[in-house]
Amino acid sequence: MSLHIYDTMERQKVPFVPRTEGEVAMYVCGPTVYDVPHLGHGRTALTYDMIRRYLEWSGYKVTVASNVTDIDDKIISRAEDEGRTEPEVAAEFTVAYDEQMDRLGVIAAESRPHATQFIDGMIDIVSDLLARDAAYVVPEKGVYFSVEGLSDYGRLAGRSLDQLLDDAGQRVDVDADKRSPLDFALWKAAKPGEPSWVTPWGVGRPGWHTECVAMSLSALGPGFDIHGGGDDLCFPHHQNEWAQVTATGQPFARHWVHSAMVNVAGEKMSKSLGNFTNLAEAIDTAGPRALRLLALQTHYRRAMEMGRDALSAAAAAIDRLDAFHRRMRAADIDLVNGGTDPQSLGAFREAMDDDFGTPVALDQAFSLVREANAGLDDGELAVAGAKARTAAMLFTALGIEIGIDDGATDSGPEAEEIEGLIEQRQTARSEGDFETADRIRDQLAEAGIAVEDTADGVTWHRT
Repeated sequence: MSLHIYDTMERQKVPFVPRTEGEVAMYVCGPTVYDVPHLGHGRTALTYDMIRRYLEWSGYKVTVASNVTDIDDKIISRAEDEGRTEPEVAAEFTVAYDEQMDRLGVIAAESRPHATQFIDGMIDIVSDLLARDAAYVVPEKGVYFSVEGLSDYGRLAGRSLDQLLDDAGQRVDVDADKRSPLDFALWKAAKPGEPSWVTPWGVGRPGWHTECVAMSLSALGPGFDIHGGGDDLCFPHHQNEWAQVTATGQPFARHWVHSAMVNVAGEKMSKSLGNFTNLAEAIDTAGPRALRLLALQTHYRRAMEMGRDALSAAAAAIDRLDAFHRRMRAADIDLVNGGTDPQSLGAFREAMDDDFGTPVALDQAFSLVREANAGLDDGELAVAGAKARTAAMLFTALGIEIGIDDGATDSGPEAEEIEGLIEQRQTARSEGDFETADRIRDQLAEAGIAVEDTADGVTWHRT
C-alpha cells in the first residue's frame, strides 16, 4: 500500500502524490505569539513533526515552513495592557514557544517566516485581488475579499455558501458595510496607536488570512504539497487562504491536513473554558517523551484526551521502554547494527501509510518489545536482537528515543564516573565486601543514579 492521507478538501483518504517526486514541501500554521504555548500547540506541533519524521524515514526529502504571527489583535491588546511594544510581546512569546518545541524534540522548520517581514508581499496580494475585482475597499475600515465571486467558497469547510450564510453570525464578524457577512478583511485600516503600514488604499495592517498566503507561497512556491494546522483553523482561516489564492488563478496546497484538538475532561481545551493548560507544566510533569507518546496513542484526526492519569500512564510506559533498553544493553545486544524483523517493519509501514495510523504503529512497536524480552528469557539472543533493533528503529521513526534521560542536568556525575563506581561495587561484591558495595550504591543513589542487579548483569539509570 502506498501512502494515503485524509485530504480535508476531498473529505476522504487519497493517494499522496507530491509536486516533485521524492520531495515534500509542507506548510504548518504556527503560533500567534501573545501568550505561552498550551497543550493544543504541543499536540499540533507533535502531529506535524510525526508526519515529517515518517516521510523522511520513508525516503522523502522534506522541507517545512512554519510561520510566526507576530502582529495580531491579541498581541496589540497585550502590549497596550502591559505598556510594552508589540515587537517586545511577540519576541518574548516566540522564545517561550521555541523553548517548549525544543524540549519536545520537534525538528525545527527550514523556513520560519514572521508576518511583519512579508508586508510588501501582502500588499501585492491585496493589490492583485483588487485589480481582479475579487476585493473592494471600505473607506476607513480596510479592504475586503468578496466571497460571492467564488462559486465553491466553503468547499474546504464542507459547507455550501448558503449554509455558511445561515450561521454567519456565529462564525464571522458581521458588518453592515460588507457586501456579504462572509467577506473577510484582507487589510485593516489603522486605529490610533496601532502598528501600521502605508498602502495605495490607506494606512493599516494586514488581515490574518492574507499573512499566511504571502508567507506560504514565498517559502514554498505555488502548488506545495501539504498545508497543515489544527482543525479549528479549517474555517475561516484556511478556507479564506484558499479563496485568495484561487481567485488569482494560482495553484495552492495539493493536500489539506488537519489535526484535532485536545480535550480536558471531555471539553475542548481553551482559555475561555478555564481549562487552559500550560505546555511547559505538562512537560515538567511527565517528560517530553511521555507527552509525545500520549499524542501518538490517539490518531491525529481524533480529539486527544488529556489529564494527569493519562500523562502518568504514558510516563510509566516510557519507563518500561527505558528498562527494556537497559536490559538489552546488559545482554550486549546491539540496538543499531544487525538484522531486523522485516514482517514487523512491513506491518508498521502499512499502519503509517494508512493516513499516519500511529495507534496501530505503536502497538506493533510495543509488541516487538514484548517479543524481544521473551526471546531473551528463552535464551534466543538472535531473535531478541532482531526484535529489539526493529522496536528501537520504529520508536525512533516516531520521534521517541528510548534509553535516554529526560531532563537530565549537567550537575550529575558523568557516565564514565558512574561506570567506574559500578565496577568498584562489583569488585567489592565479588570479594564479599558488601559494606563497601552498599556504600557505593548509596553514594550513587544520592547522586540520582539507580542501580539494578538483573540476571543479565548490572544496569543503571538517572532518577
